Amino acid sequence: MPDRIPAPGGSTTRVPLRTSLALSAASAARWASRAAGRGKGSMIGGLVAEKIDPNIMGRLAAGKRTALITGTNGKSTTTRMTAAALAELGEVATQADGANMDAGIIATLSLQRSAPVAALEVDELHVPHVSDAVDPEVVVMLNLSRDQLDRVGEINMIERRLREGVARHPETVVIANCDDVLVTSAAFDAPHVVWVAAGASWVGDSVSCPRTGEPIARSTGDPTDPSIQSGVDWYSTGDPDFRRPTPQWWVDDEKIYGPDGFEAPMTLSVPGRANRGNAAQAVAAAVAMGADPGKAVAAVSTVGEVAGRYGIHQVGSHSVRTLLAKNPAGWQEALSMIDQDADGLVIAVNGQVPDGEDLSWLWDVRFEAFETMQVVAAGERAADLSVRLLYAGAEHTTIPDPMKAIESCPPGRVEVLANYTAFRDLNVAIERAERARKGQQ
Repeated sequence: MPDRIPAPGGSTTRVPLRTSLALSAASAARWASRAAGRGKGSMIGGLVAEKIDPNIMGRLAAGKRTALITGTNGKSTTTRMTAAALAELGEVATQADGANMDAGIIATLSLQRSAPVAALEVDELHVPHVSDAVDPEVVVMLNLSRDQLDRVGEINMIERRLREGVARHPETVVIANCDDVLVTSAAFDAPHVVWVAAGASWVGDSVSCPRTGEPIARSTGDPTDPSIQSGVDWYSTGDPDFRRPTPQWWVDDEKIYGPDGFEAPMTLSVPGRANRGNAAQAVAAAVAMGADPGKAVAAVSTVGEVAGRYGIHQVGSHSVRTLLAKNPAGWQEALSMIDQDADGLVIAVNGQVPDGEDLSWLWDVRFEAFETMQVVAAGERAADLSVRLLYAGAEHTTIPDPMKAIESCPPGRVEVLANYTAFRDLNVAIERAERARKGQQ
């Protein structure tokens, strides 16, 4: 006998018995996980639900207006910004913790079933089949660069898979970063594209055209054209028709600019030039779905700490700001956010499976900038990082435990830059220390 579950708009909808059983089992799994002290249980709930009903993602997304956000870097921040910008359209289902694969998406949709709108972060490899399940109104493509080769694979293969996924959904509006050659290629043939000049400071993975294999030529372009991000234009030497599209949205250091002469001041609560580009794509996505552009800009400006990123914590005599980076492009961008006037800098690197066990990418990151800061190499792979810092000429000490590395810095402000599991474990340790400190007061 079919059961009923909440649907967007406050109504209920009939679902197959298998889906109802899957939701009940997911709820039980979440309860068991919390009772055992193993966390919130969202992921295990999503895994259980999908095992029982392989079609549950599509059933839970039915009737929702959905935006998918993907890219190598910036997904979590842009998803939070997109959700904020879409809030005027109704309650928005979105991940709080960046769980961007199938189980995390299912968990999000199952816990926010009545929300009429969804802004979902999606791993690049999962975008095609997630799109098939949820039939998104909008897909946001931020950037593509090499990530964990032992897990993700070769970057041009990802571009081709995204291109194929986009082709299967001709009615979807694609919000694409026209400064990124690989993103542009993935979106180039889509019938409905909104181009955003979101920037591309890392070009090491797009020296050749993904369509012809011929070199990509870059030039300063027209210096009077404010929509050319950083004054850089590009085109394929093998296909003159494949070149940087003219953007409908772009940013400078003070404002955001859009279609029909729209412009507005934009002051963000998160640092970095890359986040201005992320905010522009979030605004463009929300406007494509019917949000007011002025309200969308105001909404993205309120987004601050995102799943621990950019958070500031008091650890003993240190005010600690945490930054996350997971691949060469992300590290290069995060390094530009480091406050050179801080009293200390801790760089923490692990090499676990989620990080990618091959750390040869350390040699692609420019660590030569730290001439005036006290640097501490930390993490499980602190020795590997120490060798790289030595060759970069960066004076440093090596203390594998990130908390002890922070303690070794002079009192005051400490910047911490960490890769995935080092960032995760450090945040757990900081939360534990904060609870202990509050318990002593």
